[in-house]
Amino acid sequence: MNIPVADFHCDVLMKLLEDNKLSFQEDATGQLDVTLQKLKQSGAVFQTFAIFTSLTQRAGIEPVLESIDLFHRQVLTNPEIQWVRSKEDLKASISGGRIGAMLSIEGMDRLNGNPAMLRSLYELGVRAAGFTWNNANWAADGAMEERGAGLTAKGKEFVRLCDELGILLDVSHLSERAFWDMADTASRTILASHSNASSILPHKRNLSDDQIKAIIALQGVIGVTYVPYFVSGHSPVTIEDLLRHIERICELGGEQHVMLGSDFDGIEVYIDQLTGPQDVQHLQDALLKRYSEEQVRRFMSGNAIRFLLQHLPDGRS
Repeated sequence: MNIPVADFHCDVLMKLLEDNKLSFQEDATGQLDVTLQKLKQSGAVFQTFAIFTSLTQRAGIEPVLESIDLFHRQVLTNPEIQWVRSKEDLKASISGGRIGAMLSIEGMDRLNGNPAMLRSLYELGVRAAGFTWNNANWAADGAMEERGAGLTAKGKEFVRLCDELGILLDVSHLSERAFWDMADTASRTILASHSNASSILPHKRNLSDDQIKAIIALQGVIGVTYVPYFVSGHSPVTIEDLLRHIERICELGGEQHVMLGSDFDGIEVYIDQLTGPQDVQHLQDALLKRYSEEQVRRFMSGNAIRFLLQHLPDGRS
């Protein structure tokens, strides 16, 4: 059995940006976790490609635009990939047997609080946004910022603009106070693209039970992530350890809200037997030992696809 897979976060665009010799289509180097071939092996029906640009790179918006250019030249040139910007795009990708590919941005540092930049990114296909990484910027404090402040006034303005445009709001890297600011300000919903349960493993990047319940109440989704140090404090980290986070979210009422957010290509260490999309079969098999096939289909892709069909913009892009 090969259940369709939807993954809400990978960083392969970051690696392609850093090394122009790498290829999403034919990675002979073995340096990429996410490639076309590995996605096909996994049974992927949807993948979010995050735009993440290190602040050690040159200043300005150029690295963001270059990441989008790489998405077009290396990912979308494939006939087996369908660009997803709307509900209709996603429906077309599923009915056509292609892999839906959506852009997100992880950190708005380079937008400098300029609404025109955000509107332009929407026109370029960005459909989900995390306001910061682990640091503080003009919009919000990140999860690892010691002062733990929330959204700035400009950050709250951008929450409202994202809702107006149809850009999904991603809370994964926010400080706890910024999380609650976003939840209170959002007029639609929120999601966590790649976060786990802090009641299973206390970590500033994981979500408290109250945060998980808030996402559920807002009809959002939570992408359990394969980052080993967000999963377990011991080594090696196993798929069974990851299942404890799924179980906890379900205990809090989240069976309809669990999805996958691997963070492949954003990590250098891995869960045992989960080193790339080609290994997701191992996660599926472990889930099927604990849950019904219907439940596992929800976790692997059903919840994410349903969420997107509810919250992506209307109209064929």
